[in-house]
Amino acid sequence: MSASLLLLLLLGGSQASHYYGTVMTFTPKETRDDGSIRVVFHYKLNFRSCTDSDSWDCVSGDCGTESVVVNIVDKEDGRWCQLEGLMTRQVSTDAPFQLRLDGGDWISVKNGVSNWRAVTKVDLRVRSDTGRPNRSPQTTILPALQVPSNCQRDFSLLAFDPDGDEVVCRYGDTAAGECNPCSPPSVLTISPRCTLSFHPTSSSNEGSYAVQVEMEDFSNQSVSRVPSDAFSKIPIRFALMVDPAVPSCTEGLYLPKFLPPTPVNGAQVFAYINHTLEITVKAEAANSQVSELLFSGPHNVVHQTGSGGQFNLSWTPSEDQDGENHPICFAVQAANEPTKYYSELRCVIVSVSSEPPTTVLPATTPQTTTPVPFIPVNETEVYSNRSEVLEESTGPDEDSSGVGKVVGIVFGVGAVIAIAAVGIWAVRGSLL
Repeated sequence: MSASLLLLLLLGGSQASHYYGTVMTFTPKETRDDGSIRVVFHYKLNFRSCTDSDSWDCVSGDCGTESVVVNIVDKEDGRWCQLEGLMTRQVSTDAPFQLRLDGGDWISVKNGVSNWRAVTKVDLRVRSDTGRPNRSPQTTILPALQVPSNCQRDFSLLAFDPDGDEVVCRYGDTAAGECNPCSPPSVLTISPRCTLSFHPTSSSNEGSYAVQVEMEDFSNQSVSRVPSDAFSKIPIRFALMVDPAVPSCTEGLYLPKFLPPTPVNGAQVFAYINHTLEITVKAEAANSQVSELLFSGPHNVVHQTGSGGQFNLSWTPSEDQDGENHPICFAVQAANEPTKYYSELRCVIVSVSSEPPTTVLPATTPQTTTPVPFIPVNETEVYSNRSEVLEESTGPDEDSSGVGKVVGIVFGVGAVIAIAAVGIWAVRGSLL
């Protein structure tokens, strides 16, 4: 489907009745001499069909003028389609404003949610600590997350903040008008650190649930010119599917298990304008056939399926994405017909710049109990003349303590990697 047709659908409103959720993030890009600010919003819209859509409305403050382009990200045939909207707004001042998505209906869910609502709070006043307007946390999500009713599973939402703020998650508040209604699912608990926990439950609780989360960022230090509450608030909406029980909850039997070089959850990687970033995902399952990779990220990510449970995601950032941070989340599907099984959710944050830095910065701390993946500072230097490949240094079976887990990024022919002298690090890479 052409972007122009999708844009017409977006501007014309939605008659969709099979909603699977949304996510929105924003990045201020330019402040002009007259005080006006250009802001780029990236949002996902999830429906059963790629022909459904909806639009964001201004509900408070001066939201400025807008231009919107919508494209398809990914789809699971017969179930859902994810669209990515790129909305650019030119606002006349830095005063706070709010955007809202309203409509109906959710897919049929067990927690009594029918209409959809999502609110994004934007405050562009200059921060005293960074000297620039606030940037929202960066995250994304698949339209549907799956879990068998008899298995424990934690979903660690990506919660990367480019300003280094503390990111907090909570369920939406009906009284505050954040959803309509909010009605959290009884089978899922949420922590402030953005981990959603599912515990084994009875077969009577199998089915679909609407999950409506608010993600907010708070300063870690005293900051002037902004109120004491959250700098920004962004919505995360998706469906939780509680599936029938599986014969075993052990990953790698029926449920797909990720293998190296799949990146660890929460890793930060770096991409450069007009250079292609490649992410390899590999999974196995002894009693089912790994068949499909489902992902959420920039709409122009190229998805390729290899052999032996291996998949490849590649993305080439453009010049207008310089300085942005783009989340990519993925899960693997396996089948033992007619039953389908799903892996855990993993996410990475891709930070875009115009050229490779001489020193690679530490990766962000993931909001999870998984040991922190990072790249050593100090003597680690990377040089590039072609493309970038991301891989996981150690799998969960290779280092149970998690000490020295490092995400290696290898850049083209002639790459030079010097290992940091502090601690014990294990860096593994491969030249293109």
